[in-house]
Amino acid sequence: MPRKIIIDTDPGQDDAVAILLALASPQELDVLGITAVAGNVPLPLTAKNVCIICEVCGKVDVPVFAGCDAPMARELVTAEHVHGKTGLDGVTLPDPGMALQDRHAVDFIIDALRHNPAGSVTLCPLGPLTNIATAFQRAPDIVDRVQEIVLMGGAYFEVGNITPAAEFNIYVDPEAADIVFKSGVQLTVLPLDATHKALVTKERVDAFSAMNTHVGNVVASWTHFFERFDIAKYGSAGAPLHDPTVIGQLLWPELFTGRQVNVEIETKGDLTLGMTVADWWGVTARAPNAHFIRDLDAEQFFARMTRRLATL
Repeated sequence: MPRKIIIDTDPGQDDAVAILLALASPQELDVLGITAVAGNVPLPLTAKNVCIICEVCGKVDVPVFAGCDAPMARELVTAEHVHGKTGLDGVTLPDPGMALQDRHAVDFIIDALRHNPAGSVTLCPLGPLTNIATAFQRAPDIVDRVQEIVLMGGAYFEVGNITPAAEFNIYVDPEAADIVFKSGVQLTVLPLDATHKALVTKERVDAFSAMNTHVGNVVASWTHFFERFDIAKYGSAGAPLHDPTVIGQLLWPELFTGRQVNVEIETKGDLTLGMTVADWWGVTARAPNAHFIRDLDAEQFFARMTRRLATL
């Protein structure tokens, strides 16, 4: 039986590749729905981008829901400087014909968790955690029904990418992240420590192009656009392809290594707002609350992802 998942996302080129990877894996993953949140770009664009992504691979029957348009307690911070003004800059694609569902994403998350067997739905947040935390606050009964949350966010050894101390997804809504990390739900965290090893090198972009498919060409264009910022920033051979690691960890957990640690979210520090304080060395008495991934087999990850995307 495929694992039931809800993808919560703020596309973003790397979000887009993650969504495509999930939709290319129906034998392993049953995507109940995709919920959009404000993050990389404002909500109207993230919701529109989800529909564009579904249409790129012809999966137009996936229900898509628009969610929260601002963080729980702060002004929205966006990342057009990384993803372009649309969030999906690169290849020019037509506006989607798909319609958004007329329900709010938070209501969908609550209903899906209430109406599926307890412990059977995994949440896969790829952006700020606003929708998830709002659902948990509005319907506390659903928290114990979540099988697992597998999320991209945070950092420890790699510190921050939006401030010196904070990773973008957590920084945008630290109050939401605090709620999720304190929820007691089983967490698997794909931080910058892992994603910065999943680099879109020229050879890997060329492998997407070599599929000679519409999806391959679009992914190559997205990743080529996306990488220009990070290559300039980090001086690396390519950009980190952050969000697909979430889906990769669900599909191929043997490629990822980490440890159970306590992770707390900084919500008040002037210099450290949004920092994920990971007790990697076990120097506190705080109970572990997250499987914090530090490493992955990047060669295998990209090889398997490329083969899977070629099926779309």
